[in-house]
Amino acid sequence: MLFNSIDFAIFLPIIFILYWFVTNKNLKLQNLLIVVASYTFYGWWDWRFLALILFSTIIDYSVGVSLSKQENPTKRKTLLWVSILVNLGFLGFFKYYNFFLDNFVTAFSLFGTEIKTSSLNIILPVGISFYTFQTLSYSIDVYKRKLEPTRDFISFSAFVSFFPQLVAGPIERATNLLPQFYKKRKFDYSKAVDGMQQILWGLFKKIVIADTCAQYANIIFNSSSQYSGSTLVLGAVFFAFQIYGDFSGYSDIAIGTSRLFGFNLKQNFAFPYFSRDIAEFWRRWHISLSTWFRDYLYIPLGGSRGGSWNTIRNVFIIFIVSGFWHGANWTFIIWGTLNALYFLPIILTNNNRNNLDIVAQGKYLPSIKELFFMLITFGLTVLAWIFFRAENITHAFNIFSEIFSSSLFSIPEIRPKILFFTTLFFIVFEWLGRHEEFALGNLNMRYPRAIRYPLYLILATTILMFSGGKAEEFIYFQF
Repeated sequence: MLFNSIDFAIFLPIIFILYWFVTNKNLKLQNLLIVVASYTFYGWWDWRFLALILFSTIIDYSVGVSLSKQENPTKRKTLLWVSILVNLGFLGFFKYYNFFLDNFVTAFSLFGTEIKTSSLNIILPVGISFYTFQTLSYSIDVYKRKLEPTRDFISFSAFVSFFPQLVAGPIERATNLLPQFYKKRKFDYSKAVDGMQQILWGLFKKIVIADTCAQYANIIFNSSSQYSGSTLVLGAVFFAFQIYGDFSGYSDIAIGTSRLFGFNLKQNFAFPYFSRDIAEFWRRWHISLSTWFRDYLYIPLGGSRGGSWNTIRNVFIIFIVSGFWHGANWTFIIWGTLNALYFLPIILTNNNRNNLDIVAQGKYLPSIKELFFMLITFGLTVLAWIFFRAENITHAFNIFSEIFSSSLFSIPEIRPKILFFTTLFFIVFEWLGRHEEFALGNLNMRYPRAIRYPLYLILATTILMFSGGKAEEFIYFQF
């Protein structure tokens, strides 16, 4: 079920009413309702993969309970490996089987040996990369004794399948979300209003910004050989706003929806395009995934301990793995490697924690220096997005060869005025709200009703005008 669909617009109020007016006196019943709602939400896409979520839930729940009874280090490690192999086994089969098979065949053909194989027609289960990492972190935290294993199967099932963030995150840690299922929730009006504001802004990002940018980005990328370098740069900028509006919009709707039910999810985006260097960008982009890799891969590898070369090695590993996590295509691996290369000067000069504060804190405008570094960081990010969006490596290099030619200085062939004005409006509001968790956060503290209510009306009307009655899928569903 898509957040931007009529189905969800009907589904959400029904669950909300049942949650607060029918099951509110019984915590277990309330949690059970969340499980049923989550399985319905996911099954709306394809009910056959519900068994996969249930199996993953049973495995990690059982591993957690077994770990609580086991003191033998070898047996504890064996239990952890059961969880890792089952979770990564599913992920590897559904997402990477054909990729490894094709590359295996290609590698042997380079040495003159032809191997005949046939690819499998595998459907990638939506959200498998997200809930796999979520359940995996639970087993690792229990193994490391950072978390007490739960014996409440309904709460654990609700944690794994919680419908607002099931298919595209934020990737929650059990230490944050799971305990929230143990406590009785009370309806909080101000929290619900805040949630509605975040849902509204998320829908605006997705429908008005992302889906409109997608139309032009698709035209340019799908026929890239016909366009000049300047138009291709514009296409990459359209994609940069598409993927930001699409994914951060999803996160906003997920977090806002969770607030309606009394839950707090972690912030997943913190205005990344206002970053002054690439290290700051990655502290602000897809925070739940970046911190997952930091805690469960970068730090166990040694982190920044052991000198510059160890740090560089570990940074390359997490970026390459992060690229591979996004998809079974060499373009994602190069995208990750390119971001690691961007990090090199920052690591070598030990400047990776220079910009920890909010840019232009307490001011309306940035300084010339801040603006310059924000534009440089955005430009580097846009160039990296070309690999992310391209169909394959050849496609990406063809785009780059045209960009770095004299046609870069021509006037772009595509100049949509309406998109220019909506994107400018979007950037201004993101800038004004950059001190908050999301652009419309704490709006009642910042603006009087005379400004807030017309703004809500303008946003809602614009969303309806741009929706066209069709619900477009979210980009991260394919990951």
